[in-house]
Amino acid sequence: MKKRICVVTGSRAEYGILKPLLQEIAKTPSLHLQIIVTGTHLSRNFGLTYKEIENDGFVIDEKIKIVGSSDSPRAITEALGKAVCGFARAFEVLAPDMIVVLGDRYEIFGAVSAACVARIPVAHLHGGERTEGAIDDAFRHAISKMSLLHFTAAAEYQQRVVQMGENPARVFNVGSLALDTIATRQFFSKKELEKKLGIVFGTPLFLITYHPVTLENNTSKKDFNELLVALDTFKSATCIFTYANADTQGIVINESIERYVKKNPHRMVAVPSLGMQTYLSLMKCADAVVGNSSSGIIEAPSLKKPTVNIGDRQKGRLKAASVLDCIPKKEDIVNALQKAISKDFGKSLIKVKNLYGSGNVAKKIVKEFLKKILLKKEFYDVPST
Repeated sequence: MKKRICVVTGSRAEYGILKPLLQEIAKTPSLHLQIIVTGTHLSRNFGLTYKEIENDGFVIDEKIKIVGSSDSPRAITEALGKAVCGFARAFEVLAPDMIVVLGDRYEIFGAVSAACVARIPVAHLHGGERTEGAIDDAFRHAISKMSLLHFTAAAEYQQRVVQMGENPARVFNVGSLALDTIATRQFFSKKELEKKLGIVFGTPLFLITYHPVTLENNTSKKDFNELLVALDTFKSATCIFTYANADTQGIVINESIERYVKKNPHRMVAVPSLGMQTYLSLMKCADAVVGNSSSGIIEAPSLKKPTVNIGDRQKGRLKAASVLDCIPKKEDIVNALQKAISKDFGKSLIKVKNLYGSGNVAKKIVKEFLKKILLKKEFYDVPST
């Protein structure tokens, strides 16, 4: 009998990372792939990105709608409650042998909570990391404690998961699954990207993703405006914005993006969801990745691209030498952007090493799925030194 592996995805970025793993599970004879979508995948405001999953040829087994029109703390909490109830029903119907989740989002926390009560083993990707500026940090560690298998993206993160009381025999340092797509080298050309976006790229080309810093109080509008004012300094720059995610204050950022792009339609584009292939292709063409997305930390170094990382959202992550940290103030952002696009800094990136591996992660993960799944989970005490 085939082992039922249920993969949960709640956002465009997450699906783009998970896609190689979905493909690997689907082509493994002894495994049966199940997919549950939730979160912004089912929101019109975020582009109804579940359609991208279907267009890629995957069958979606369950859709759990939780995102409403508000992103207030109450609305996020209510969405989390809907997620727990929705996943409880879905797991009862699908009866998976294991669920697979990635990262640290509140909807993923809801899925894992339901799986824990139903005694369904959980495999967690990207545990052990730190993002001190986001509430996701707490969700990530809680997810790790409810998971049976762990696939970390770096040795330091592997050690941290073990430090949390997880058995080292079930904690595998495989690198980041996000790099599997880059390893295939399937990118759109500059001309293809210009046609897709309906704009001719100028110089410099900035790829911008900015999310709320959820452990700060209502700083998103002010801080993001500092970025926009900094971008005004680069009069010939082409700016490609992707939307913020469905966190508190995310709507404020997205509204600011739309207003800014309308003032500069000849050289700016805002897209709710680009899809992973388009996004990485733009990253490959860009002169700099800008904002506070993890993609600037994890994926950009593999493409030898500089990242201007603004503020504290990604504070605590391992960062390559290609990442330039700055505070959310106009002057600091401008200085970081100027350094990022300078010839000297560009030359230095040739030798940059990605701290998150080099790909081929999906095969490593599936290899562990093929082994016998044990329900028993125990606390592991790290030996004293």
